Amino acid sequence: MKKPNTANRSAQPSLIAHAGALLMPCTTVVFVPAWLLWSYPVKGVGVWTLAGAGLFAAACALFVVTFRLFVTVGKGTLAPWNPTRKLIIAGPYRYCRNPMISGVLGMIVGEAIGFGSYALGVWAIIFFTVNTCYFAWQEEPNLRRTFGASYEAYRRKVPRWLPRFSAYKG
Repeated sequence: MKKPNTANRSAQPSLIAHAGALLMPCTTVVFVPAWLLWSYPVKGVGVWTLAGAGLFAAACALFVVTFRLFVTVGKGTLAPWNPTRKLIIAGPYRYCRNPMISGVLGMIVGEAIGFGSYALGVWAIIFFTVNTCYFAWQEEPNLRRTFGASYEAYRRKVPRWLPRFSAYKG
């Protein structure tokens, strides 16, 4: 009997792994904001709705681009339990180290502006603070161990949140 080829499965995460990893940003951008809007209703939407929608759309596009890079370049998912296998220094990652989280944060801020919701503004601050702590204390030390000198050189030249003016060449 012929053995199944498992080399491909270990090299690239499955569709199920990617779908599971999307639960985190969906919870952050859809479920928590829906709960907050239900718990702390806003009176209506106004002139800021279009600005919030524009920011949300741009941030969503950034998220999609970076998610695709995780799959195609990094050969992993955004989930900490199935991380990338290769260091990603392409696309938006040449300008800042965490453009995916910047995209998610931008979507939350866009929702806060679009709905005129202070509760969503507070949620954006909490999300940013938790991620800043997570990256500093957990993810960056893991990336140093995994990718060594190449990550360290990248980390020294590319800011965590605010983008560089020119692309990092690595």
